[in-house]
Amino acid sequence: MTDKVIIILGPTGVGKSGASLLLAKSLDTEIISADSMQIYRHMDIGTAKPTVEERTLVKHHMIDIVDPWESYSTGKYIDAVAPLIGKLHSKRKIPIVVGGTGLYIKAMTRGIFSGPSADWSLREELLSMEKEEKGSLYQLLKDLDREASQRISPNDTRRIIRAIEVCSKATSTMSEMQRRMTKPLPYEFIKIGLSRDRKELYRMIEARVDNMVREGMVQEVKKVVHLIEDKEKQGSGKAGEKRAVDLLLPSMQAIGYKDIALYLEGEITLEEAVRLIKRGSKRYAKRQFTWFKKEEGIHWIDITGIYDNGLILNLISGVLSHIQKH
Repeated sequence: MTDKVIIILGPTGVGKSGASLLLAKSLDTEIISADSMQIYRHMDIGTAKPTVEERTLVKHHMIDIVDPWESYSTGKYIDAVAPLIGKLHSKRKIPIVVGGTGLYIKAMTRGIFSGPSADWSLREELLSMEKEEKGSLYQLLKDLDREASQRISPNDTRRIIRAIEVCSKATSTMSEMQRRMTKPLPYEFIKIGLSRDRKELYRMIEARVDNMVREGMVQEVKKVVHLIEDKEKQGSGKAGEKRAVDLLLPSMQAIGYKDIALYLEGEITLEEAVRLIKRGSKRYAKRQFTWFKKEEGIHWIDITGIYDNGLILNLISGVLSHIQKH
């Protein structure tokens, strides 16, 4: 009999965390975060991490594991999660994976390959190429790996650079390596998706952003920026290195952090920063909906109009009972 893993997924702000906490308590198990921004230390408010009290009630994994100036890959995530799942199964517990990072969930359920490690000097060189002639990197990718270029947006510089990097350091294209080396984790994944009416979700996102600002997101971003700046000062100080690392720093892709940083630099008002965060959060939720629509085997629960975590838990439990019977 294959060991089970429950995945609670859905767009940002939909209400995954509260209901998952109650589910974990009811099943006497632990939660594994599938959020690519909650992995970063010091970034608590802006990434909507579970509170210290919530993490005391139920043990959470894959939160606060790297510093904001460090890079972290999906491959590293899977390498860390696989033994965690195995350990929970050895205790006869069903792990609950909670999050909205589609790539992490896809890597678990359908597999991912670990390519060559990052080559920062090559990345800096490629960035310079793109600066001199916009669109040149995408054309290069089309020449090296046409299949990958069809999957990657011409505007997604970070993924274009990674695909070129793999092609330059490996003996085959990234697309060929993905087909040959991709393997899912060997478990039965029960995927439950939470959704809401789009207008309702957007209202909830706006309220959440306002609350984040009230709770001190500006001070949090200021602290994170200073920590990164201090770390860069301790670096090698090579010309151009700071710019290349800044552009590709994954932690700074967290929604809202760049906007607040612009406010701190005096380039925009706080009101404008908040507007941009709300817009970015809504766009991210829309992309998540699009991503998850492509995923097979998700049992969707429409929780429109339901804000009580206990009621959402009842709906999740009902779906789990139905799945087990069939």
